[in-house]
Amino acid sequence: MRRRVVITGLGPITCIGKGVEGFWNGIRAEKTGITKIENLDVSQFGVRVAGQINDWDPEQFFPTHRLKRLDRYAQFSVASAKLALDDAGIEYGHDKPNDRIGVSFGTALGGVCKAEEQYIRFLKKGARGVQPTLAVQVFGGSAHSNVAIDFGFRGVGTTNSNSCASGTVSVGEGLRYIRDNFADIVVAGGAEAPLTTITIGAFDIIKTMSRNPDPQFASRPFDKSRDGFVMGEGAASLVLEELEHARARGAKIYAEVLGYSLNNDAFHMTTPLPTGDSCIRAMRDALADAQVSPEQIDYVNAHASSTQLNDSAETMSIKAALGERAGKIPVSGTKGYTAHPLGATGAIEACICALALDRQWVPPTINYQNPDPSCDLDLVPNHGRSAELNYVMSNSFGFGGINASIVLGRVR
Repeated sequence: MRRRVVITGLGPITCIGKGVEGFWNGIRAEKTGITKIENLDVSQFGVRVAGQINDWDPEQFFPTHRLKRLDRYAQFSVASAKLALDDAGIEYGHDKPNDRIGVSFGTALGGVCKAEEQYIRFLKKGARGVQPTLAVQVFGGSAHSNVAIDFGFRGVGTTNSNSCASGTVSVGEGLRYIRDNFADIVVAGGAEAPLTTITIGAFDIIKTMSRNPDPQFASRPFDKSRDGFVMGEGAASLVLEELEHARARGAKIYAEVLGYSLNNDAFHMTTPLPTGDSCIRAMRDALADAQVSPEQIDYVNAHASSTQLNDSAETMSIKAALGERAGKIPVSGTKGYTAHPLGATGAIEACICALALDRQWVPPTINYQNPDPSCDLDLVPNHGRSAELNYVMSNSFGFGGINASIVLGRVR
C-alpha cells in the first residue's frame, strides 16, 4: 500500500496577500494585485505593470546579519517556508536537525535580481565593489539550501528550474519523496524575484508580455482581448506530510496530494505543440497516478497565462483530457490576481487549490470581459462560487514545452 501525502501547512507570499488568511482574503476580494511599475526604469520597453510586493519587509522574518547573505529571491523562499511551517505547527531549528524532513523548491530564474545589481556595481567600482557573498546568492539552489540551513532539515534537498512549471514540479517531486519513503515531511514550493530590467527586457523583446498599461485589466486569462502575461514576484511553500504522521500529531489537513505528471512537448521553446498531445497526456497521467477518473474532477486551476496561443491550446487540451463533462467543470485562471511569478506560480496555485478544497469555494477568473469562442469552458467569470469540491487539478506549462499537472483531493 503506497504512502499517502497530505498538505498540512501553507505559506503564500504574493501581491494580493501574505500568509493563509491574508492570501485568501485577497482571493475572496476578487481584485487584482497588479500595479504600475514605479521603482524600475521601463521606459524603453512596452511593459508598464507587474505583480509587485510593494509592502515587503524582510526584517519581519530575518535578523540584520542574516539579511546580508540573502537576496530577494532567497528571502521569499525562506520566509514562505517559515509561514508554512508555522501554519503546520512543525518544530524546527539548528538544535534539532531532522533527517526525515526534506525540501523541494522550484524557480525559473533564481538570483537574477542580485546578479544584475552586482554587475552594475562591478561596472562602476570594479571587482572590489562586488559583494563577497554573490556566488552563493545567485544560484538557483540557494532556495532549498537556505531553507534547509535555517530550519535544520537534513533530508532530501533540491531546487528544479523547469521554467513556469517549476512550482508544480516541486510539489509533485515532494509527493514522490514521501510516497517512496525518502522523507516523512517535505517543504515544497517555488520562489521568484524577476522584476529587473534585464528580465523584463528579455520577455518584452519576444513580445510575450502584456503592453496594456492599465493594471486592473492587463492580465485577463481567457479573455478575447488578452495580449500577454504580466510578470510578478513572490513565493509559496506547502508542507507535505505523510498522512499517518500528520494524524499522529493532530495536524490540520487542507488536502491530499493524489497525483502528478511531468512531460515535454519536444517541439518548440515558446510555442505549444499545436495538437496539445503532451498537455493532454500530462493531465491524463496525473489522473491515472491519482487513481481519479476525469468524471470525478470538480475544478481545474488552469495555467492560463493570458497569452493568445496558450489559453486557447489549454482549453482544447482540457476538453480532450476531461471529455464530455469538460464544458461543465469550473475552470479558472487566477493569474489575474497574482500576475505570473514564473517558477513560483505553480506553488501559489497549489495553495489556491488546497484552500478551495478546504473552504469549498471556487475562485473566479477575474478581469474577464470579452468571451473568446476558442476558450469555451465554464470560466467562473469575475465572481467565485460555493461548490462541493472533492477532486481538483492544477496545470502549469512552461517555456521549453514543459507540462506538469497535479491532482489534489479532500482526505477520506
